[in-house]
Amino acid sequence: FAVESFTDEIAAALRVDPLAFRTSRLTDPRALEVLARASKAFGWQPRPSPNPAGLVNGLRTGRGVAYTRYKSAENYVALFMEVAVEPASGRIIVRRVLCAHDCGPVVNPNALRNQIEGGIVQTLSRALHEEVQFDESRVTSVDWARYPILRFPEAPAVEVILVERREEPLWGAGEASTVAVAAALGNAVFDATGVRLRRVPFTAARVKAALGAG
Repeated sequence: FAVESFTDEIAAALRVDPLAFRTSRLTDPRALEVLARASKAFGWQPRPSPNPAGLVNGLRTGRGVAYTRYKSAENYVALFMEVAVEPASGRIIVRRVLCAHDCGPVVNPNALRNQIEGGIVQTLSRALHEEVQFDESRVTSVDWARYPILRFPEAPAVEVILVERREEPLWGAGEASTVAVAAALGNAVFDATGVRLRRVPFTAARVKAALGAG
């Protein structure tokens, strides 16, 4: 989260497109391919962040990108996200997620897609809502009202592109897609609002406070 958010922050400070900033500094062809395939499918249009578009129907919209090579030695993951932010409430609406994923040979495409989609949705829940609360003596978030999770109406459309490389070693794919989610989300919120969120979860109250401070 921190590394890819800071990468995005540098690109914004330089007033350059965040995807171009990343690709100009990468040399690994597998890294470049997941970013290229995901950005094309997402319909990425080069421009610096934040989004110059203003408030439309009470919402500010933005897009974000995050890239990771899992454990610096395994899967290549490029994740793009589209969000809307309601400044009046601080609510984040995740509209669309697109992930390009390279783990070498693909043994079971359907199972792999399900694993990637599940990891993304689970991590969105953690990034938007999940937080253990406690007082001086005990944990207070002991039920679903006080420890909310992502609900079905909040779940975005998720598209997965599998980049298969049969000649390469096979890596497991259980957690790789989760790594880039919070960064892509935070980067998309920055693109929408011009405000950088630095603490998860990005609850409505926390976002509204950040917008007020910004």
